[in-house]
Parts: sequence; structure tokens; C-alpha cells
Amino acid sequence: MAKICLCLTEKTLSQDVALLEKYRKYVDLAELRVDCLEADERLLIRRFPEMVDLPVILTIRRERDGGRFTAGEGSRISLFSKALAFADADKRHNFAYVDMEEYLNVPCLEEVARTFGTRIIRSYHNIHGVDDNLVELMRRLRHVGDELVKVAVMPHSLAEVVRAVKAARDTADMDKILLCMGNFGTPTRILAEQLGSPFSYTTVKERPAAGSGQLDPQELAELYRFRDITAKTRIFGITGFPLKVTFSPAFFNAVFTLEHTDAVYVPFPTDDIQAFIALAEELGIAGASVTVPHKEGILPYLTQVSEEVQGIGACNTIVSRPKGWSGFNTDAPGFSGALLHFIGKSTFRGKRITIIGAGGAARAVAAEVHRLHGKALILNRNVLRARDLAAPYRFAWGPLDNQGIARMDKYGDIIIQTTSAGMEGHTAVDPLELYTFSGKEVVMDLIYKPERTLCLQRAEAAGCRVLNGYAMLIGQAQLQYGHFMGLEFPQHLMARMHF
Repeated sequence: MAKICLCLTEKTLSQDVALLEKYRKYVDLAELRVDCLEADERLLIRRFPEMVDLPVILTIRRERDGGRFTAGEGSRISLFSKALAFADADKRHNFAYVDMEEYLNVPCLEEVARTFGTRIIRSYHNIHGVDDNLVELMRRLRHVGDELVKVAVMPHSLAEVVRAVKAARDTADMDKILLCMGNFGTPTRILAEQLGSPFSYTTVKERPAAGSGQLDPQELAELYRFRDITAKTRIFGITGFPLKVTFSPAFFNAVFTLEHTDAVYVPFPTDDIQAFIALAEELGIAGASVTVPHKEGILPYLTQVSEEVQGIGACNTIVSRPKGWSGFNTDAPGFSGALLHFIGKSTFRGKRITIIGAGGAARAVAAEVHRLHGKALILNRNVLRARDLAAPYRFAWGPLDNQGIARMDKYGDIIIQTTSAGMEGHTAVDPLELYTFSGKEVVMDLIYKPERTLCLQRAEAAGCRVLNGYAMLIGQAQLQYGHFMGLEFPQHLMARMHF
């Protein structure tokens, strides 16, 4: 079973100990990053394993490998020697591992380490990209048979993560740690067990990261139930880009925990939907949520689609079937269920509605407004996309500028904002900044984080009734669960879920 390793990057040993004690219940071992310690503290590192009574990895990382050690190689070897040369014969308080890079060849240190039970991690770091020959590289790295090989690479696309995952599969016979750094590498840190890695490195959120893309130990242990993941665990997930804000892992993993289902839900950020499909097939992903900007781009990879997807032209849920991927759209019923409940109606009959945006979410909204007998105006910066979306429903359309905004007077019963403008990272953006709310409109923004976008803040201040995307999110996620699991969502669990 893969374990959680906490990387300790404080300036003093006492600070490292305090941090480890705070998070001890979430971790199984620690990595002491000696290169992060103050100069005087580095002279005392031999005491550290006894101070924490936990397996410890001794690491002194140079700048060239992403660390902070700037002194000469002789000084670094001297520090290794001080930590290893006076080890305890009973091995109880020795370092469990010592991380030595591929180019560090000091036979006397290696001999001492092995004599006193310290296992060598032979590591390689590429902080600039992903090597083409990963399998060959890993097999070449191991100097002696009992060494644990570690390869950390920096993918700049999900396609490069796919290469790394394939390399992990092709070296299943080796003891190794293979991880991808950065945002694209997140799945490899959560699915360490699936890739044959004995542990995953983590960093406390408020501390400097020892490696790019490391997760928080509590997040890894509790949100993703890392210690429960086995080779048989079913994998679900969400894919989109940049995917920095997503509620779905918290929702689905909470459900899996409460109902004791052997499954995990993982974020898969990707700028290339084809790469996600390749990774999904490599990992055996059972199903996934699809979010911006891939709700339309996913369509060519589906062998079967629901009537909703066929009619809307956008898909937000895919499920692996024996004959390929099946696609569904739960955005549409999730949206209409949330908004109709909010306004106390069963249809949109008699309502004149403005829809902002023309992407995948807007497609679902427009389809539901039409199905439920509403009339709409679609405004978008790319006016041709607005026209194309409006055409099948004979809706009005126009540009998202003064000209288009002027037409909203006739479609102001309900305003629905479907774009990503206002989302975390872009909170200062208001796609309706040219519009003056009268206070009579019902305004819905599909964004749920932040809870109140700038657009909703202005609308509420004007006296409008406002609704964010949270209720829609829950509704569509419950429907996704039904497609993933082949079961109706267990509504009684909602009372036990806290977000």
C-alpha cells in the first residue's frame, strides 16, 4: 500500500518537528530537506530520526535539481557523511532512506548507508520537461539491485503524463517512484499505488513546496482517501483546463466514503481532450465529468450519446463501456431543476430570458429554456457562435456589447450568465458590466466559486433575486453519479455531507 511522505522544508529542525507533529496522523514517513535548513541547523541532522520516531528520508537537493543547496559538492558529501557515518548499530534511529542523485557516486557513503540499514533512493529530476526514454532511464539509474529508483519529471501537457504512465506500466517489475510535477502531474501523486510507487510526496499548503504540484497531506489522506487506494480501486475524475476550481472531487469522494465504495475521483487537468482519452484508457478510468473547454471537443471520441447530447451538441459526462465511451449531459436538467425550484415554477412559459455566452454550458441552458417553453436572447462576444446557438430554437441573438445589451430590456425576466468570467482567478471580470440592473430581474450565474461573482453582487445590490451555480452543481453531480454507478443517487447521504 502506498504511503504519504511529508516533505519538511522549515529553516530549523525544531520547526520541522513541530510541523510533523501537527500532521502526523496524515503521514507515514517524512523527507528532511536539509538544503532548506539554516547553516547551523545542518550540523545537527543526525539527531532528526530520533526526534520524530518516524521513517525519514535524508535529502540534500542542489539547485540544479530544484533544491536550495548552493555550496560545493564537497560540502554536500560532508553533510551526508555526518548524517550516515555515525549510525546506530540497532538501526532504530537511523535514516530509513537517503536520496542520492544519479550523478552522485560516492561508494564509501553508499556502503555505510547499506551497512546501517539505510536504503538508497537513486533519483533523477527533470524540472524542465519529460524525457523521451523514461523506461531506459529508470533501468539505467539503479546502480545496485536494492536501490529504489525515483524519477520526477515536469510535464507541460497531459500527453506527456500519458508517456510517464506508460513508462510506469512498462517498469512494473522495478521498485521505483515515478511522479510528474506541476499541475498536469496531480493524478500521478494521487494514483501512486496504481503506478507502482511506494509513496507520494506532500507539502503543507502554507509552507514552501519542496516540489512543484505537491498536494497537502490532509487533502491527500482525507479528500482522496489515498491510503485506501488499491490496484482494484475504480477511478473516476473530472477533466478540463485549467481546472483550478472544481467542487466535484469533494462531492464524489465524500459519497464514496459514506457508502464504502472502493472508488476515487481525481482531477485530470488537460488542454488536449485526446490526451485525456488516451490516459483514461491507459489507467482504466471508469467515468469522468467533462468541463470547459472540452464539452464540445469530447464529442468525436464518443461511440454512443444520449438524446440530450445529440440535441444540445455538448457533453459533460462520459462513461466507459465495452464498445467505447458513452456521453451524457447532466448540465441541462441540473440547471433547469435548480432555477425552476428557485423561482417556484414548473416551466419557463411566459418568461423572456437573456443567456450570456455560447459555450457548452450555454448550449445546455438554451436547450432547456426551449424545451420548457421559454423565449431567449443569446449574447456572446463571438456573435457568430451566438447566432449558431440561437438558430435551432429561433431565439434572438446578438453581440455582448452596447448594441446587444440594449436588447436585454425585452428579455429581462431572467438573466443567466454561463461563461467563466468572474470565476476564481478572474474575479474582477463582470461580463455584464454594460448592463444596469433594474432590480426586477432574476439573475443566475452558473459559477459557484466565488459564491457571489461581481455580476451577482451588482445584481443583488440593485434588488434582484440572485442564484449562483451551487444548486445546479449538486443536481447535475447527482445525475452523473447515476450514470457512473448505474444506480439512483442515495439522497439520504446529503444530510451527512459537509462542504
